[in-house]
Amino acid sequence: VRLIEDMGYDNLVISIKSSDVLMCVRAHELTAVQTNHPLHVGITEAGTLTSGNIKSAIGLGLILHQGIGDTIRVSLTGDPIEEIKSAKIILKTLGLRKGGIEVVSCPTCGRTKIDLIRLAGEVETMTADIPLDLKVAVMGCVVNGPGEAKEADIGIAGGVGEGLIIKRGEIIKKAPEN
Repeated sequence: VRLIEDMGYDNLVISIKSSDVLMCVRAHELTAVQTNHPLHVGITEAGTLTSGNIKSAIGLGLILHQGIGDTIRVSLTGDPIEEIKSAKIILKTLGLRKGGIEVVSCPTCGRTKIDLIRLAGEVETMTADIPLDLKVAVMGCVVNGPGEAKEADIGIAGGVGEGLIIKRGEIIKKAPEN
């Protein structure tokens, strides 16, 4: 960077990346205190959709939470659209981006009487392009679901052939599963 600055050029963005998450975090911490240039952050060659998302979320989370970083890249082996989706979720989770529906859902358990995995996936897909800033809960049972969904703007809690519709923590309706 100093060599480039010495040539009279100072309009640059610094990118320091590694596939080693902790090395990458440390490199950004060290660089951030040595320069005022914008930093482009990311975990390079993070991997496939599952492992790459986990590595990127941890690495970018640690870096961005410290206030380091001006642009980001999630680097996944797969469709670049997945990189954009992941980046938006990481930024929203850290409170650095607003807008878009956040879908929360519980894990399946013995009380789950609906196809929760399919339903949660459908809700997430249906709401992906809606720009509203809302939290939607998709819960698998009427035992814990209403309590777990109380922080959501709207939610459902599945039962046997029916479910509860929940709005801001209040049960407003019982509806057939279909």
